Amino acid sequence: MLNYRVSALALGLCTATHAMASEQSQAQGFIEDSRLNLLLRNAYMNRDYKHGIEDRAEWGQGVIANFSSGFTQGTVGVGVDAFGLYALRLDGGSGRSGSGGIDFFKQDSHGNAKHDLARMGAAIKFRVSNTELRYGEMMPALPVLNHEDTRLLPESFTGYLVTSRELEGLELNAGHFTAQTRESAEGTDSGGLKRVDVFGGSYRFNENFNASLYTSDVQDRVKKQYLGMTYVMPLAMDRSLALDFNGYRSHLDQAYANRLETGQNNKIWSLAATYATGPHSLTLAHQRSSGSTGYNYGGYAKHDGIGDGGSSILLANSYWSDFNAEDERSWQLAYGLNFASLGVPGLSYNVAYVRGDNIRTNDGSGTEREWFNQLQYVVQAGAAKDLTVRLRNSFLRTSTNVRDAGYNDDGSEVRLFVEYPLSLL
Repeated sequence: MLNYRVSALALGLCTATHAMASEQSQAQGFIEDSRLNLLLRNAYMNRDYKHGIEDRAEWGQGVIANFSSGFTQGTVGVGVDAFGLYALRLDGGSGRSGSGGIDFFKQDSHGNAKHDLARMGAAIKFRVSNTELRYGEMMPALPVLNHEDTRLLPESFTGYLVTSRELEGLELNAGHFTAQTRESAEGTDSGGLKRVDVFGGSYRFNENFNASLYTSDVQDRVKKQYLGMTYVMPLAMDRSLALDFNGYRSHLDQAYANRLETGQNNKIWSLAATYATGPHSLTLAHQRSSGSTGYNYGGYAKHDGIGDGGSSILLANSYWSDFNAEDERSWQLAYGLNFASLGVPGLSYNVAYVRGDNIRTNDGSGTEREWFNQLQYVVQAGAAKDLTVRLRNSFLRTSTNVRDAGYNDDGSEVRLFVEYPLSLL
């Protein structure tokens, strides 16, 4: 039924939008349009738990190289996308590694983290007009299949993805993937994914309003649908009001739900309103989960995870905790400050407080709350231009019955990332 609604939406848009000029007709060639980018990422994460769980910390230096060729000229353009990844462990041995929430370096059978890791991947691509087909290993960024790239190295998926932008404002995607590569490992199929199919699209109605609709089917795990809408209302005197809605509906496979000892159905949505004036922004958000289980996403099939990407949660109240437990309701109040108008361009600060309640446990209704802080600086000029330093800290506190249920535990988290992007071609 959802596939029919997506198709009907696309058909309706086709009758109301203008065709775009063909990108393929403007192709300059395989070499001429090629790009080679390098990202140097130094990352440190520390999780300090409060109730008997061993603290975890990892530190590493990553190198992420991405090559994207141009398309050959002609009716059908051909090209190649490729990436190379390398990471060196700087700390995280002696029992400090092994946290699924950090996962910089996979442990071996003896519990020792790897000293370094390297892997490569590539995809061949074809383009006709404004429609592209990619086949191989890639890093999809869709609401229902979004690769994890908030750790040291990114994860990736192997399969094919069709992206079409034939009509102005409309993007359609269809994909079929049969392998997932874990962010902390070298094996191409280290995640254990069997199959995931994705379909959907996004449409920009005008410069202020856009919407997205997607569906996915992860074999033996879950069927999922997503709806997202964003509206930005410009106001006078350098002010604006932005409304952002995101929602997922998911249905777990019965055998998988039985292994998790949970129900099958979940609906979760969030609505965030952000008022911006000058260098200041103020956000108020509400998020609500309902059904017989919480919202399940990410992880790896080999460890009984879903396997649809560690960033497949486009919800407002997602920081250290995702506030996505069964029947959980949460509120967020956040503030952001851009220091550019105060004489320090490139410096920004964000703080947020989120409180969740009504978490269903075997011992009544539970609660959790989190304080989030992030300070970021981007170098504006000179030899280190675009170098980014990001310091993030979270304090998470939960009620006793939530900890006993194994959903979340009390703790403090620190993340320090230093990233330096280079354009080599």
